[in-house]
Amino acid sequence: MELGLKGKVAIVTGGTEGIGRAAAFMFAREGAKIAICGRKTETVSKVVSDIEAAGGDAYGMATDIRKSEDIDRFMTAVLDKFGRIDILVNNAGTSQRGNFLEVDDATWAADLDLKIFGAIRCSRIAIPHMRKQGGGRIINVTSTGGKQPPASSMPTTLSRAAGLALTKALSKEFAPDNILVNTVCIGKVKSGQHERRIVRTGTTPEAYYAKAGKDIPMGRVGETDEAANIIVFLASAAASYVTGTSINIDGGVSGVL
Repeated sequence: MELGLKGKVAIVTGGTEGIGRAAAFMFAREGAKIAICGRKTETVSKVVSDIEAAGGDAYGMATDIRKSEDIDRFMTAVLDKFGRIDILVNNAGTSQRGNFLEVDDATWAADLDLKIFGAIRCSRIAIPHMRKQGGGRIINVTSTGGKQPPASSMPTTLSRAAGLALTKALSKEFAPDNILVNTVCIGKVKSGQHERRIVRTGTTPEAYYAKAGKDIPMGRVGETDEAANIIVFLASAAASYVTGTSINIDGGVSGVL
């Protein structure tokens, strides 16, 4: 299937590992020009070099998505290099989970700055350029916990629920401009974040994923490319009449659509 991504400019925040990295490589393979950001210069540079070595056209900058000035600098640099923004994947985020009474204000603020204000600020810059170009795509990476939050899951489930609301509101406001806005809700998918936490507990990623897979109807944890496939589809010409929706990528775990 021709996805119609050749020559498009795609931005992926949090593009140095996990789902963001997988999506960046997939966009590049489909002929899109890709811009990524992450907090560490060395990891950003490594991903950019790897994409270029594989024949892609890539740009990256160390960026703290919690800081508006960093976002402004990154988005301006992307526009200076590529001249346009066609696709924005708001992927930067972490999973901060704790008991409600134990989560302090600083943790709440950091989580909301990263996941909600980061997406808001990036979208606020990208949308006017998409509008002038006659359209664009925004894909917000959220989680199934935003729809069905368990106990002791704050602040992440609250910020993810806000991401769902942001997706729906933007989709309705900018549909007349052909700016399509959707979200992918991630369940248990392999990631560097999981693996760093796993190593600290003294077990191995293989053992952890094998155990976690037993609670998933499909019997396994998802791969990053499986999430990236859906992100790239939503950004493609094949999804030209899809907006304001969410897709669960969770192997069937979630009890809600």
